[in-house]
Amino acid sequence: MWYFAWILGILLACSLGIINGLWLEQVETNEKEELEKEALKKVQQAET
Repeated sequence: MWYFAWILGILLACSLGIINGLWLEQVETNEKEELEKEALKKVQQAET
């Protein structure tokens, strides 16, 4: 029965790796969007 616990552990580790990768992508995307918004605000303020 040890193999059942082993496969569950492998699946859990893979799932956590995938979730971590998706989270990291989302954080990077949010940071880029914030920088773009700040740059756009500066351009709009410079135009007025």
